[in-house]
Order: sequence, then C-alpha cells, then structure tokens
Amino acid sequence: MNPASSSSGRLAALRRVITLAKRRAPDFWQLARMHRPIGIYLLLWPTLWSLWIAAGGVPSGRLLLIFTLGTVCMRAAGCCINDYADRKVDGKVKRTLDRPIVAGRVSPREALYACAALCLLAFVLVLFTNRFTLMMSLGGLVLALCYPFAKRYTHLAQVVLGAAFSWGCVMAFTAATNTLPASAWLLYLANVFWTVMYDTEYAMVDRDDDLKIGVKSTAILFGRADRLILGVLQVLFLLTLALSAQRFGLGLWFKGGLLIAAGMFVYQQVLIVHRARDKCFQAFLHNNQVGVVIFVATVVDFGMA
Repeated sequence: MNPASSSSGRLAALRRVITLAKRRAPDFWQLARMHRPIGIYLLLWPTLWSLWIAAGGVPSGRLLLIFTLGTVCMRAAGCCINDYADRKVDGKVKRTLDRPIVAGRVSPREALYACAALCLLAFVLVLFTNRFTLMMSLGGLVLALCYPFAKRYTHLAQVVLGAAFSWGCVMAFTAATNTLPASAWLLYLANVFWTVMYDTEYAMVDRDDDLKIGVKSTAILFGRADRLILGVLQVLFLLTLALSAQRFGLGLWFKGGLLIAAGMFVYQQVLIVHRARDKCFQAFLHNNQVGVVIFVATVVDFGMA
C-alpha cells in the first residue's frame, strides 16, 4: 500500500469525523441544556456556599474545580435523562416542542449514551477527592437518575429533585473534611426547601399542559394553595439557613444576606400573584439571584471574620 495514499485516507476520515462532530454538536449542546445555564447556577450556588462553610473559609482550588465541573456534568447528565424520560410527552407541551429528541435531531439511545458519558466524567472527577466522597456520590447519582421518572408516579417529584440537587451540600463536607457532621444536613434540608419552592414555580408554567397529559407535579398537588405553600417553603428555607448560621458560627454579614433574600422572596410572591406563565417563569429565574446573594454573604462573612 502506498504510504501517501494511506495517510491521505486517514486524513479524509478524520475530516469527516470533525465535520460530523461540528454538525451534531449543537444538538447535544441543546440536549444538555448548556444554552440555558440556569440549572447549573441553581445547583452550583448551594454547593459552593456549603463548600465554603465546610472549609471554614476559602476551600482549595482543587475542590472548587472538582465541584464546579462536577456540577456542570451532573446537571447536563440530568437533562439528558430527563429528555429521554419525557420523549413521549415533550411533544405535547408548547415549551418543549423543539427539544432535540422530540425534533428527531438526537435519538433516545444517543441521549442515554450522552448521559452515561457525562456521569462517567463526573465520577472521574470524584476520584480526585476521597473514598467517603466517592461512596456518597453514588447516592447522588441514584437520586439524579430517579427524578425524571418520579413525575410519572408522584406529585412530589420536586422533592426528589430537591434531594438530588442538595446532595452536593453534604458531599462538600465529606470532600473538605472527610467527615459528615450532623449540622451539614441543615444545609441539605434548607436547599431541599428552596429547590421544591423554585421548581414548583417552574412547574406552574406548565401546569395546564401537565394536567392534560397526566404529568404530576407539586404545582398540581398544591392547587390554589400554591402561593401560600411556596411562602411557607421560603420561610423554612430562611429559618433553616439561620439555624445553620448559628451552628457554624456565621455572623452578621451572612444574616444580612438572609434578610436580602427574604425581600427577594417577597418580590417573587408579587410576580406569581396572578399565576401568569411568564411571571411564574420570571420568578423561577429570579432564584439565581437569591443564590448569588447567599453565596456572596457567605464569602464576605468568612472574609470579614
């Protein structure tokens, strides 16, 4: 065989692979919801403030990198398995008509492969922590994979999501200290309250469609009591964080952040007062700013100590 011809063939094959990757990349980018990073932020902020508290101040750069990249990977994996689970109903909801699986741009099998690859990458990242954190990560994986299917069987799917989204809070302690103090579960519980609250706001956007197609959610379960229950969840979130502040010795800067967050929750209540879809979605998005405020308050409190 002519070496020049063989080299030319390999180069042509490589070019075809690159061309195919460029063509398919936007579809998988959308599947992983990387064009809508709000889910990354809502998962990342509580993980970071827990990491700061666990480290008693600024955590190591290594842990910051591991948890940030791990958050991105697991959120993306969650989106892949969510779209796989919802592939038969997304076409009936106006907001999700253009998702890659429904539109035929990504096959269900490809979505599963993408989810597995992202979970594997997150697992590799955890290998650079410790054995305790490695074992804890398995629980987080199970919760993350269960959520998309939970809404087929229970109206409390948002609680399952809260359990999954809050797992990084306790993993932050095992990674930073190789221990899991009982007080860490206060941060976990606080984030469960917050996640159920903001994901209910999100579910309120699709409530009419979900009722038609039989998808369950807390927005449907709460019914006309939704705004009252969301208010209770907001108060529980703030009270649990205040109790956490007492247990971990956080001071006035952190408590000031909680007061600001309380005012932001009042604003969200104003947004959802008429349960308009666009306003409910706006309230959901506003929780990113709540997360930023609490994270900044945590960082400043340790910095001023």
